[in-house]
Amino acid sequence: MAQIKIYGLRSHLEAHKAQISDTIHSCVMDALDFPKGKRAHRFLALDPSDFYYPDGRTEQYTIIEISMFEGRSVETKKKLIHLLFERLESEVHILPNDVEITITETPRHNWGFRGMTGDEIKLDYKVEI
Repeated sequence: MAQIKIYGLRSHLEAHKAQISDTIHSCVMDALDFPKGKRAHRFLALDPSDFYYPDGRTEQYTIIEISMFEGRSVETKKKLIHLLFERLESEVHILPNDVEITITETPRHNWGFRGMTGDEIKLDYKVEI
């Protein structure tokens, strides 16, 4: 299971939302071996007065927060991060300097969906990769 939040300036996200979502999901499918239909993205499009970002970044500055079950190896998570940097640059033209990514992992029993906790549900993909 993974939930992804994407933060950025409204003007940038609104113009590229579908392409960003498709790119992120392709990385998740390749790095985490997710099924095609397991996409849970939320865009938080902010006005300039609500989004302060570091010097040296552009209006394309994008923050990606990934919350997922614990269990993936360090190599798998690093693969995901590297794929995100590479594909966001090649497919959406967002430079790596304008992307920040965080991954937060929690135990399965801390998740609830489809009327069960994450440790009770049968998934159609592997977490321990």
